[in-house]
Amino acid sequence: MKNSMISSFILLATLWFVIPRWLGINAPLIKKSTASESVLTQRLQMPKGFSLSVFADNLPGARMLLITKVGDVLVSLPKDGKVMLLEQSHKLKGVTSVRRTLINNLNFPHGLAFYQDWLYIAESDAVGRIHFDARTGKTKGDYQRLITGLPEGGNHWSRSIHFGPDNKLYVSVGSSCNVCEEQDPRRAALLRFTAEGQQAEIFATGLRNTVGFDWHPISHKLYGVDNGRDFLGDNFPPCELNQIEQAGFYGWPYVNGNQILDPDFGKTNPSGLARSIAPVHEFGAHTAPLSLIFLKSKVLRSALKADALVALHGSWNRSVKTGYKLVALTFDAEKGISERDFITGFEKNDDVIGRPVDIIEADDGSLYISDDFSGSIYRVSYSESKIN
Repeated sequence: MKNSMISSFILLATLWFVIPRWLGINAPLIKKSTASESVLTQRLQMPKGFSLSVFADNLPGARMLLITKVGDVLVSLPKDGKVMLLEQSHKLKGVTSVRRTLINNLNFPHGLAFYQDWLYIAESDAVGRIHFDARTGKTKGDYQRLITGLPEGGNHWSRSIHFGPDNKLYVSVGSSCNVCEEQDPRRAALLRFTAEGQQAEIFATGLRNTVGFDWHPISHKLYGVDNGRDFLGDNFPPCELNQIEQAGFYGWPYVNGNQILDPDFGKTNPSGLARSIAPVHEFGAHTAPLSLIFLKSKVLRSALKADALVALHGSWNRSVKTGYKLVALTFDAEKGISERDFITGFEKNDDVIGRPVDIIEADDGSLYISDDFSGSIYRVSYSESKIN
């Protein structure tokens, strides 16, 4: 009887912890309800002048965000297969008054982008679009899948999309595994298409899981954050910030971090090291950066003395948790790229109340942050009057 109970426990533990990793789902943490604003105020630390409030909650698995022309917020809920619209309250700034499903029955919708009057949605195996009227907050016509047959499943199921300065659609496809030699060249890569989903090309490779990417507003250079591989210890390899160039190869699975050969695959392809491009900045191992934005607001850039923000989703496979915060990056032509904390406290002494995913900046300089752990969206605002 005792042995039977032990066997049952092991089976349940396998189903709970191992199988989700095979399917590309984060290893489960104990889910908690949205932390109250008083708890958030006590736990979260940020520079003077900044304040955080809950814009919306009860959004299970909230991932990528998008701001409409009138200031409403779209959010993808991959596990529910839908994209929701959160209307800004006309009476109380920074609070959603109405929420409704914009489109559903999708296959793990994740990345969101606007182009002209179209809303583009990246599903696990496709990218589609539908006409969207920001004034009414409603879609028009049918949802059209422009790009189909993207490789799906595996460790990294999410697809991120952005339109670049060239008006081309960029699609990030993560690896199918922790570390392996992919059979499909579109995996662990950044793809590029026309706005109509034509002229498919592989833009860059060796990118294990570049969920977040953005273009520098002045140089127009493309940067992306990448998640390092697992199971090489607590402190290796680092997660990465890469300057992504067309036809560039960024190392995975043969090279980790700053040109260090992978112990499993480093010897299988001798040319991997020679042709790989090193990251321009390294984050802590297993911090899991998931979004990158270059700040548009001069006020924010001045207040933070920074050019960009990155959301660190946090570790799932480290003996002591790390990440679970937002960091600011400063780009200096002489000193390079430096990193410092922006918002911390989502994890304290292994107690997790949030895992930041995406960051977007509104026209008024406020920031919105999604949290797929508590199912919340936070609004961060800045006021010089709060400094004194």
